[in-house]
Amino acid sequence: MELGEGPTYDPLSGSLFWFDILGKTLCELDVKAGGLKKHALPFLGSVLAVIDETRQLIASDQGLFLRDSVSGTLSSYAAIEDKPQNRSNDGRVHPSGALWIGTMSRTAETGAGAIYHVAGTVVTKLFNAVSIPNGICFSPDGSVGYFNDSKVNHMMRVALDPATGLPVAEPTVFIDQSQRDGVIDGSVVDLEGTIWNSNWDGGGVDRYSPDGRHIARYAAPMRRPTCPAFFGEGLDRLAVTSCFEGLSDEERAADPLAGATFDLGVSVKGKAEPRFKL
Repeated sequence: MELGEGPTYDPLSGSLFWFDILGKTLCELDVKAGGLKKHALPFLGSVLAVIDETRQLIASDQGLFLRDSVSGTLSSYAAIEDKPQNRSNDGRVHPSGALWIGTMSRTAETGAGAIYHVAGTVVTKLFNAVSIPNGICFSPDGSVGYFNDSKVNHMMRVALDPATGLPVAEPTVFIDQSQRDGVIDGSVVDLEGTIWNSNWDGGGVDRYSPDGRHIARYAAPMRRPTCPAFFGEGLDRLAVTSCFEGLSDEERAADPLAGATFDLGVSVKGKAEPRFKL
């Protein structure tokens, strides 16, 4: 994948999904059987949320779409913002059933994006002037949200209303990565409340405690892992996407697994992603 992103596991079908954003492709892996399908998309998709046994929600540069998981048929659901130069990026469903979705300029222009809250078809802007929204994830009880702007390289923490997923306070800096190697990218929170974060350009996946303590770094087989997801019947495995976007031919030759989606190979206590509520 030139820009592998947005992995998520659907326990209903036993499939792991992820995107090649720039390649306009949705990948679907039958985890138990091993079969891989690649679905061509008419837009730059970046996030998939399960609704029920036959419906999914996809966030894209053209807005939000419903997808029939059997036929692949797409239908428009809601607009995110009126900025044709932008596309969607990282996002995740809050335990309340509302979606948080980030947008950014296709050229990563500083301050051109934002992070939105989608409850049903009601779209509310939460945070403005975001350059590269990433790391959107939530505590198991829904009372805390995490997000970052990868250009600033801070992971932010914000108190939320668990019933709605809306902020009830101002965000504060949770982890400052700006003076360390790599960039804070996609994240997911396990049942214990610890945060698994892909370190883009740092070649690793970091694990942080709920109080921000760095627990461990696990080496990735490429420089630019992008986002993790729990998967498998026991949700005890961690899939991670990666990319080769921005690498020169020489850098790609030195990083042959850039763009691969991989199993980190550690046992985790994952939790199922909440379903999006229409």
